[in-house]
Amino acid sequence: MPWYHGDYPPSYKNQPVELREKAVEIANALLEEGVEEGVAIATGLKRAREFFDGRKKKKK
Repeated sequence: MPWYHGDYPPSYKNQPVELREKAVEIANALLEEGVEEGVAIATGLKRAREFFDGRKKKKK
């Protein structure tokens, strides 16, 4: 099930908006590739965190 603004997995609920939106974007892309929903949710959040951690390190 793809997710949209305001509709996201419960595990994303307490995440910052920017991180949550990136995680949803990644998870939706994974779903389109045929990845299972649970894996897409977890991977989306992990990759979104890595994305923002990488951006913070580049700014220093």
